[in-house]
Amino acid sequence: MTMRPRLLALAGTCAFALAACGGESPQQAPPPPEVGVVTLQPVTMPLQLDLVGRLSAFRSADVRARVPGVLQKRQYREGSDVREGEVLFAIDPAPYRAELGSAQAALAQAQANFANARASAERARGLAPDNFISRADLDNALAAERSASAAVQAAQASVESARINLGYATVRAPISGRAGRQQVTEGALVGQGAATLLATVDQIDPLYVNFSMGVSELARIRAMQLDRSAPAQVQVLLQDGSAYAHPGELDFSGDVVDPATGAVSLRATLPNPDKVLLPGAYVTLKATLGQQHGVFLVPQPAVQRDAAGAYVLVVGQDSNVARRNIRTERAEDGHWVVGQGLETGERVIVSGVQKAQTGQPADPVPWQPQDEANQAQGAQTGQAAAPAAAGTDANAAEAADGDTEAEAEPRD
Repeated sequence: MTMRPRLLALAGTCAFALAACGGESPQQAPPPPEVGVVTLQPVTMPLQLDLVGRLSAFRSADVRARVPGVLQKRQYREGSDVREGEVLFAIDPAPYRAELGSAQAALAQAQANFANARASAERARGLAPDNFISRADLDNALAAERSASAAVQAAQASVESARINLGYATVRAPISGRAGRQQVTEGALVGQGAATLLATVDQIDPLYVNFSMGVSELARIRAMQLDRSAPAQVQVLLQDGSAYAHPGELDFSGDVVDPATGAVSLRATLPNPDKVLLPGAYVTLKATLGQQHGVFLVPQPAVQRDAAGAYVLVVGQDSNVARRNIRTERAEDGHWVVGQGLETGERVIVSGVQKAQTGQPADPVPWQPQDEANQAQGAQTGQAAAPAAAGTDANAAEAADGDTEAEAEPRD
């Protein structure tokens, strides 16, 4: 029975304290939220695109049998580098040597006939002034001389043709490069009716990098105000992610859209002095197509998006928060490259965006990248500590309940 008076006295004390508090002055407005900001300054950024391309040989030449015959020997090591004019294959030259000898004999006979015809013509020319020879005999002698001269020229052409065919029996490299696998074995009849493919020589220093770009992407790039004073460069990335030591240069941009892919073909020339890269391989490349002047780098956490598009919150000179609609060009090392919507010197909110409200004041402080990591680490620590705190509170509640029950028991 002694419990009720004690509770009534405690309630009266609380009511008196609340009445006393109610008599104080009204509470002041909370201070503006603290936000981390970055002050923007224009920068010059290279316009870089990540693309996928395929390597191809700078030049590729098919080595073919230009005369028919039996392939006798391969005189190069497959997969080795050869020089222009180096002997690669030998075709049986015996028939062509015989043809050359026959042509040379025909030439000798034609030259002998020409010598006789010229002597007869000279005699006829000497007798003609004294009318010791008829006009018809003179004409015949001169015609025989001309015919013999033409026969000599025809024989000389036959000799040259036979010499060329004999040279074709020795198959040489048309260009310098890497010779591929032999396509025909020794002893096979080649060049019969068609020029038989014997091997292929590829020049792999330099190499071509062929890639493509969508029409819309290409139109967007051409619409930019880019500084193209320096040639566009291409940096190839190797399979381990490292950059290839020798950058290439863009040397071709097509003006015809492929109807199958809706893309435009582009090509770059890439030095390959160490022969590390091989034709036919797919590579990842970073193409630098020009320089952008007067753009802004905005940390990615600062950029928000809604139905109207991308925007950021800035702290104005009056310390009030305002919205800026922006146009993002691309992502670059944790930042957005912004081309429109911002001005030099504006303070963009990066951290504390959730606390900032448009039209309301905010307390800007310089943003540091490690602040985000610290906040994330603190959030994880808080989540881990929450179950332990909940268990402590439960134990405290159980202890409080036990004390209350003990006080509620009647005293002796």
